[in-house]
Amino acid sequence: MLANDLGTTLVRLCLATLLGLALGFERERHGHDAGLRTHGLVSLSSAMLTLSALELAESHAGSDPIRVVQGLAQAIGFIAGGLIFVRGGDVRNMTTAASLWMAAAVGITAGAGQYVLVLAGSLIALLVLSLLLIFEKHVGRRAEKPDEADDDAIAIPNRRGSAVPDQEG
Repeated sequence: MLANDLGTTLVRLCLATLLGLALGFERERHGHDAGLRTHGLVSLSSAMLTLSALELAESHAGSDPIRVVQGLAQAIGFIAGGLIFVRGGDVRNMTTAASLWMAAAVGITAGAGQYVLVLAGSLIALLVLSLLLIFEKHVGRRAEKPDEADDDAIAIPNRRGSAVPDQEG
C-alpha cells in the first residue's frame, strides 16, 4: 500500500515543505509573523507525522492513521487560534491563521501521497491569498488607509520589537 522507499518519502516531504514555503512567502511579503519558516515547518511536520502514521498502520493492524490527522487539526487549530486577537472590535491575523491551517493540510495530504489534491489545493490557496488581496485593495474594503490613521492609534510592537501604530491588514 505505502511505497516505503527513500525516494517517495523525500518527494512527499519536499513537496509539502516547498508548498508550505509558498504559502508562507505570501504572508512574509506582507510582514506577518507566521511567514516562510513557520509555514514550511508546519507543512513538513504535518507530512512527517502523516507518513509515520501510515507506516505504523501498515505494520500494526489495529492502528488508526486518521487519529494523527485529527490530532494535527486540533494542534494547528490551537496554534492558529493563538495568532488571532481582537482589539476594539477589530479582528487581526485571521488570514495568517487560515494560511497556517492550510499549510498543515498541505503537509497532511503530501504525507498521504495525494499529489493531485496537494497541488490543486495549494494552487487554489495561493490564488485566494493573492488575487483576493488585489481585489480587496481595488474595491476599497478597508475604510481607513494607513496614511490616514488616527492620531490615537494604539502603538504595538511590530515583529522586530519597535512600537508602531497598528496598521496591519
